[in-house]
Amino acid sequence: MERRVIGILGSPLENGNTALLLDKALQGAAEAGCSVEKIVITQMQISGCMEMMHCKTHPTCKIEDDMIPLYGKIRDCDGMIIATPVMTMGIPGELKCFIDRFQVFFMAKYVRREPLVSAEREKRRQGLFIAISGMNRKDVFSGVLLTVAAFFDIIGMKFADQLLINNMDQKQDLHHYPDLVDEAYAKGQALGRLLISTP
Repeated sequence: MERRVIGILGSPLENGNTALLLDKALQGAAEAGCSVEKIVITQMQISGCMEMMHCKTHPTCKIEDDMIPLYGKIRDCDGMIIATPVMTMGIPGELKCFIDRFQVFFMAKYVRREPLVSAEREKRRQGLFIAISGMNRKDVFSGVLLTVAAFFDIIGMKFADQLLINNMDQKQDLHHYPDLVDEAYAKGQALGRLLISTP
């Protein structure tokens, strides 16, 4: 059975360092045998959660924007790769809006006890997280890791692996650091192989 991997780009720079890492990770997953799709959050019209609580009793959101077709894609995928820069010790606003709109999955899983992803499928779903930061400090990824771990849990995805690269203010261009780019490819390929080999 074909395994589907969705890549989520949280950076506003579609040709920047974060996009390069995501593209390489998706290339690795594709070469492992998965079908891949890239979603660029900044190209979409996504509003923040308005706490209307419609999703408390319904399996979708009342806000009709570009999130609506994404719910099915995220529900049906087997793997996910999220790539983002760190901004103010957190994730960019557009990506945070995207994540917050998954109250649809939270309410289904934890309030109605009718998860959109079955327990059996949840065991097979794997997520990879890639993040870069300009700063070189030990706790720079603490906030984003908590957010992404919560997100993966809500959508029924195991937090399988991560690639965290700091000190980008000094590195500037990852094209000059092929070992880091190769690591993104290798992690994407490992994710793909894991998905393919899991019954």
